[in-house]
Amino acid sequence: MCGLTGFWKWRGASRETLRGHAQDMSRQLTHRGPDDSGLWCDESVGIVLAQRRLSILDLSDAGHQPMQSACGRYVIAFNGEIYNHLDMRKRLAEEGAAPAWRGHSDTETLLACFAAWDIERTLQHSVGMFAFAVWDRQQRTLILARDRMGEKPLYYGWFGDTLLFGSELKALKAHPAFKGNVDRDALTLFLRHDCVPAPYTIYQGTFKLCPGHVLRIPIDAPKDAQPLPYWRYNDAVSKGLSEPLACSDAEATDALERQLRTSISAQMLSDVPLGAFLSGGIDSSTIVALMQASSRRPIKTFTIGFEENGYDEAIHAGEVAEYLGTEHTELYVRPADALAVIPQLPSIFCEPFGDSSQVPTFLVSQLTRREVTVALSGDGGDELFGGYNRYLAARTTWRRMLHLPRFARHAVAGALRTISPAAWDRLVAHAEPLLPKRWRVATPGEKAYKLAEALLQSNGQSFFLNVASRWKDPESMVMGAREPSTLLTDSDAWPHTGNLAQWMMAMDAQSYLPDDILVKVDRAAMANSLETRVPMLDHRVVELAWRLPFHQKIRDGQGKWLLREVLYRHVPKKLVERPKMGFAIPLDSWLRGPLRDWAETLLGENRLHQEGYFDPTPIRQKWEEHLSGRRNWQYALWTVLMFQAWLEANR
Repeated sequence: MCGLTGFWKWRGASRETLRGHAQDMSRQLTHRGPDDSGLWCDESVGIVLAQRRLSILDLSDAGHQPMQSACGRYVIAFNGEIYNHLDMRKRLAEEGAAPAWRGHSDTETLLACFAAWDIERTLQHSVGMFAFAVWDRQQRTLILARDRMGEKPLYYGWFGDTLLFGSELKALKAHPAFKGNVDRDALTLFLRHDCVPAPYTIYQGTFKLCPGHVLRIPIDAPKDAQPLPYWRYNDAVSKGLSEPLACSDAEATDALERQLRTSISAQMLSDVPLGAFLSGGIDSSTIVALMQASSRRPIKTFTIGFEENGYDEAIHAGEVAEYLGTEHTELYVRPADALAVIPQLPSIFCEPFGDSSQVPTFLVSQLTRREVTVALSGDGGDELFGGYNRYLAARTTWRRMLHLPRFARHAVAGALRTISPAAWDRLVAHAEPLLPKRWRVATPGEKAYKLAEALLQSNGQSFFLNVASRWKDPESMVMGAREPSTLLTDSDAWPHTGNLAQWMMAMDAQSYLPDDILVKVDRAAMANSLETRVPMLDHRVVELAWRLPFHQKIRDGQGKWLLREVLYRHVPKKLVERPKMGFAIPLDSWLRGPLRDWAETLLGENRLHQEGYFDPTPIRQKWEEHLSGRRNWQYALWTVLMFQAWLEANR
């Protein structure tokens, strides 16, 4: 895991200027690579590459970057891991194309494959998470590429005659050519999604390279270059649905466990200490169980807990760890510890980021880094195997409600809203002993209100947009803005699936997962110089998941059915079966308590007017309702607060 950056000053510059600016950019990424740093430049064309290294594979100088290919044609700055690089070396040897290896790093493997196969074919053969910048000295072309699922970030943008690129925006901002004008249109997307989805960023003229894309920038027409996909998630969906696996439940469980074991085994390759996050839920427990099954020594596992009711998963993680025999570390976080992270968030995330689970993710990464340098994570299971409650709602409640006349759906929505969320919580708590397990959910009051909103939608696509939106009409809130088109609103880009729940799963995997979940994990972990790996996002797992029948994902009102079947082979069912909680903090009470003054300052009506980004009226209304306890607007308010805090830190 590393950080890369660089720039291309198209009209050229002196070597001293190129190196000086690159060093300034590289220093901003020290947290991503504290072990080593390097620069390479060619002043004749104005290109410079810089890299910060977190040494994971080949700790010797043979892994130093930027690295040149043996043939001298390619120079690369690389971030990530290629898990099958040893297999790629074998293939090169079989083809008689292997160079005299200098070391055993995956970066050197990539360069040799570029020389033998070209970049696009190498990307097709690679299994891993990565972002890289390659200078082709022969064709005088810069190539930027990003992994299929979007685990590793890559930003870029033209500023005059200078192209800037890097793993984080803070590196681009360190170059004197950068202009940091807030993109108000992108701000509307942030209010809706809690994050700024690719290809947009919060800054005008700056973009994220989308997952599975490569951007070739030739010297003769650099500004005309457009990113092109080398792998499409929608293609994996279409192929999987058209070529389904016809197998029994037991055979499907065998196939999934076999592929997960293969992916996990590859991702356990490391020359430094390695462990795993463990929440005690289905996804992380499955990853840890299969890691422990393939290891002769106890796997190091890590979790954090909160003492507040409804937010503590540490006890469940501890039970799973004890059963599996892992070397488990848990830390109960005091409110003061979590609150201390909040001032760091604008720097950690570079652009506004509103998923409040960023705080516990940072804390568990901080804890984990004390003992290991690499941690495996269970992310991806919900999107691939139907774990989110909204998929179950699409499968049951929404489908049934569609048969009701519109007036009847409005009536049901009205009835749900006659009781406050707090009252719903109390009612469900009293009735919980009588309810089936699948009906027991966290924060039932808020979910009842979300259901009421969903019932007012006219079709399944608007239902999904509604549940995926933090603020429902962000364009009306941001002064002088128009909300851009995204995957969620561009029907031409939608996957073709057999039902609404599958469509939502495919949409989440291409939006919420890369733009929110993976951003959160990457930034929170790398702020602590910790590499994270996500076995379920191995594209071979993804492609297998889409070949599995839908009834093996959601069955009897329960998601992740097949993933659970794999887990039950290793962990007793009773240890992991409980309502889905999520990785949360008690934000609602904190905003009324220790964070109240901080929030009031950032949400002040006069301040909002003077800054000129937001219409203060809806924000102040939600803030006052939240303080009074009439509604819990914690997440909507947190989104605005994260922009305000970011704005203050980046003036």
